[in-house]
Amino acid sequence: MNTQVVTIGLGYIGLPTSALIAQNKIGVHGVDISQHVVDTINAGKIHIVEPDLDKAVAEAVAAGYLKAATTPIVANTYLVVVPTPFKGNHEPDISYVKAATTAILPLLKEEDLYIIESTSPVGTTEKMMEYIFTERPELVGKIFLAYCPERVLPGNVMYELVHNDRVIGGVDEASTQKAIAFYSQFVQGTLHPTNARTAEMCKLTENSSRDVQIAFANELSLICDKAGINVWELIDLANKHPRVNILHPGCGVGGHCIAVDPYFIVSEFPMESRIIAQAREINNYKSFWCAEKVKSARLEFELKQGRQPAIAVMGLAFKPNIDDLRESPAIYIAERILQDSGDADMFIVEPNVEDHKIFKLTDYKVAVEKADIVVFLVAHKEFKNLDIPVNKVVLDFCGIKK
Repeated sequence: MNTQVVTIGLGYIGLPTSALIAQNKIGVHGVDISQHVVDTINAGKIHIVEPDLDKAVAEAVAAGYLKAATTPIVANTYLVVVPTPFKGNHEPDISYVKAATTAILPLLKEEDLYIIESTSPVGTTEKMMEYIFTERPELVGKIFLAYCPERVLPGNVMYELVHNDRVIGGVDEASTQKAIAFYSQFVQGTLHPTNARTAEMCKLTENSSRDVQIAFANELSLICDKAGINVWELIDLANKHPRVNILHPGCGVGGHCIAVDPYFIVSEFPMESRIIAQAREINNYKSFWCAEKVKSARLEFELKQGRQPAIAVMGLAFKPNIDDLRESPAIYIAERILQDSGDADMFIVEPNVEDHKIFKLTDYKVAVEKADIVVFLVAHKEFKNLDIPVNKVVLDFCGIKK
């Protein structure tokens, strides 16, 4: 294989991106710190759940265009697609981005293209440029550096990687154009040029906007609960207005984007980002509120029936029909319910995950049959047509029965 691209990070974005590039007959060398992930991919299989990804990886590996390893090799283009977690009080940690950059530092040569796709604080691309040029001063003005955030929906990643527009920001105009030429090989959406700082902020803005919109819906759900109003009916009616489009509430906000990215702005601009910060508080509070509602329902059942209820917790993923548990509010709620349950029977359900290191998982039909209280946290397709007996107490936090 003539390796043209090295991707650092083979997770929920890195692997689909690598497979897509390889499908276009471009040699890709994927890098991950996990030997299990590397071995799985080299066997033509996948370690995550994402529609159509299994076929794309299998074909790319079989055709010789995709290979995985734990260390990078020389290429022409380097994509950094690693996590950017928190440290301290929701302060973004770019150490993974720097570690990935360190790994490829000795391999960089004139005319190479270096792209960060990881969600990053404003100025990260420029910081990595300074780091590279400090360590390799002979490369100043001779390589291209850019930032291009992903903006895909889990469950539809393979389609959206091709068809969604992309925002591409270089550290200079030449870098922007070089990166646009690279993405044009496999992206059919429009490629929008800008600078690196604007591209970084664009990614954070998109997800912060969603977070604020969800916070409005979640705040409405709290108000409607107190007012005795069906929030699902209310939102459907309000959305009949031609210029109103309210999202549906849930049990909080999760995932490694919407629940995380706003903090990147709040951390750097705390005085200016008051609405964004408040939205984060509302969405975090909604998870606590859901757990308290379950606690109240359990106590009410005990008072009426004279025994502890069995509780089914339906869904752990951060959104419907995927296996991604990152930052999931459902996990937090399930843990809170477990802590308060004493000796009561608990049935934890997640149809997209085979096993979990903390929770013992139960089949969703069995859980509903055995439970007295059924708590819907995630609107998985398996739950949509469940026949729930009228004697069950149902707490629907995700609109399954709306």
